Amino acid sequence: MDEHASFQLPSPHDGSGTSWQPASVTGHEWMWMPGGWELMAHGAVFIDYNQQGGPRGVGKAESVNWGMLMEQHRLGCGTILFRQMFSAESLTSPHPGFPELFQTGETYHGEPLVDHQHPHNVFAELAAFYTLPLSEKVFWELYGGPSAEPALGPVTYIHRASAAELPLAPLGHHLQDSTHTSFGVVTTGFVIDRVKLEASAFNGREPNEQRWSIQLGALDSWSGRAFVAPARNWTAQYSLGRLEDPEALEPGSQWRQTASIEYNRVFDGGSWATSLVWGRVHKIATGADLNSYLVESTANFRNRNYVFTRFELVDKDELFPEATVPASYRIGAYTVGGVRDLIQNKTWQMGLGADVTLYSKPGTLDDAYGNRPVSFQVFLRFRPGKAIGHHSH
Repeated sequence: MDEHASFQLPSPHDGSGTSWQPASVTGHEWMWMPGGWELMAHGAVFIDYNQQGGPRGVGKAESVNWGMLMEQHRLGCGTILFRQMFSAESLTSPHPGFPELFQTGETYHGEPLVDHQHPHNVFAELAAFYTLPLSEKVFWELYGGPSAEPALGPVTYIHRASAAELPLAPLGHHLQDSTHTSFGVVTTGFVIDRVKLEASAFNGREPNEQRWSIQLGALDSWSGRAFVAPARNWTAQYSLGRLEDPEALEPGSQWRQTASIEYNRVFDGGSWATSLVWGRVHKIATGADLNSYLVESTANFRNRNYVFTRFELVDKDELFPEATVPASYRIGAYTVGGVRDLIQNKTWQMGLGADVTLYSKPGTLDDAYGNRPVSFQVFLRFRPGKAIGHHSH
C-alpha cells in the first residue's frame, strides 16, 4: 500500500467487484486526493480490426472500451468506496457485437447470439463498497448496487492482469465470470487476515439487448465465495452459485462453480501475470454439464513490450440454436499475440498490437466452420500511465 496516503482501497488485493487479485499487480490509473477524498480514474480503449476465419467468420472494425471512476472517503470507523464503470461498446461495436468464432451467450432481436460477443452495458457498474475494521486483521465488508458484481467467479477478464492486452472475451466467459454486470447485487463477508469469505444475493438474469438501461429484478439468485492470498504474488478462489432463470430463451435455472489461481511477479523492467480458471455450469432442467478450462498469461519486458497467450477448452451447446436436440461440442481456442508501446509516459500509454487464434474442434463441425479456421486482430490500445507503487482496482 502507498505509505503517503492515510487510507487506501479496502484491500491491497482488490480486483473487480469484491474479488481479489495478487497484491503485486500494478494498475494503470490517474489519482487525485482533494479534501480528504481519494479519487481515481482508469480504463482502456482498443481500436481494432477483427477478422474471424472460416465460413462463419466475418471482419469488423470496432472498439472494445471501458472507463471507471472511483471515489473513496472515511465513513465512521471505516471507509466508503463508490464505483462507476461505463462502456460505449453499444456504439463502437453495435449489435450483434464483436465477431468471435464459437462464442455464444445472450440474445439479439430475440435470437441467440452465436459467433459473436455481446457489447457491454453502458452502466457496467454502479456500486458502493463499505469496509469496517473489527480488529487489526479482521474486516467486515458490505458491497452492492443497481449494477454490480456478485461473489461468483474469478476476477472478471476485463480487469485481470493476465488479460490486460487481449481485446476479446474468453470463450468460457459465460461459464466463468459473466455475472460481472448484474442488475441488483448485495454482498457481505469478512476478511480474516489472508482469507476472505463472502456471500451474495443478486438478480441472476442476463442483461437484455437495451445496453443503455438498468433492468432491475428480484434478488432471487445467490452465491458464496472463498478467497485466499497466501503471498503477495498469489491469490486463489472457489465459488458456487445458483442462478434463477438466467437465460432469456432457455427456461430453467443453473448451478455454477468456478475455481481459479492467479500469479503475478514484478521484475526489473516488467512483470508476468498468469491465471488458471475453471468454470462449470449445470443446467438443472436438462441435467447437462458444461465445463471450461483456461490458462492465460501476459509478460511485460523491457518496459514497452508485451507478449500474451490465452489457451482454452470449452464445452459449447448453443452453436446451432435451430437444432431440435442440442449437442455439446468441445472447442479449443489458442491465442498468441504481442503489443509494443509506441507512447509510454506517466500520463498515458498507446500500444500497437496483434494476435492470432487457432482452434481445435470435432470433425463434425468442419462443414460449418471449415477445416482449420484462423482468426486475427490488429489493434491500438490506449490507457492511463502506470501507477507507481499502487495496485489496480
